Amino acid sequence: MIQTQTIAKTVTFDEFVTWYPENSVHRYELRNGVIVEMPLGTGGHSRVTGFISLKVGVEIDRRELPYFIPGDCLLKPTRDEAGYQPDVIVLDEVALRQCEPRWEKESIITMGSSVRLAVEVVSTNWRDDYFLKASDYEEMGIPEYWIVDYLGLGGRQFIGNPKQATLSVYQLVDEEYQVKQFRGDSRVESLAFPELNLTAEQIFQAGFPLSGMT
Repeated sequence: MIQTQTIAKTVTFDEFVTWYPENSVHRYELRNGVIVEMPLGTGGHSRVTGFISLKVGVEIDRRELPYFIPGDCLLKPTRDEAGYQPDVIVLDEVALRQCEPRWEKESIITMGSSVRLAVEVVSTNWRDDYFLKASDYEEMGIPEYWIVDYLGLGGRQFIGNPKQATLSVYQLVDEEYQVKQFRGDSRVESLAFPELNLTAEQIFQAGFPLSGMT
């Protein structure tokens, strides 16, 4: 995610939902009680997001899974000062019908069990993805969370020194995230999609124009 500007007033999640402009061309998140306006993203960021959505969508279709990637979705973490819109999110249709009373009218997810996979593609505000969202997604009980740092922007404590493009896959084990990292030709190991045939480098390269293109 990329931060452009904030609306400097502390609000709760429900106040944020009530405030959210209908049919807005902009996207917003709530971070520590502050509304943050999100841009559409850079070309590279959008390419990576679209590539992941495409590959995961094909896998859902191929395996005939009861999952889908929504066009719009707002996550409500356990704490009331946050509301997120992941770059890519995969939802479980069965869990939605059983556990999410706010979904049909508001596209709001409150239970981590309704989510099969959440993905954030890193931009300059990498701290939000590695610190805030990892903690909140873990507490929600989201079973799998990817941080796709295709530009190698994150802190050295997360992606090493020297910095390098890294895909961090967080998976819930005994209610805590365990992280595995993938680079280069390493095949991504996914809990939600164990048969996914995709390498870290394929995802990273999606963020750059093909050589020779004008």
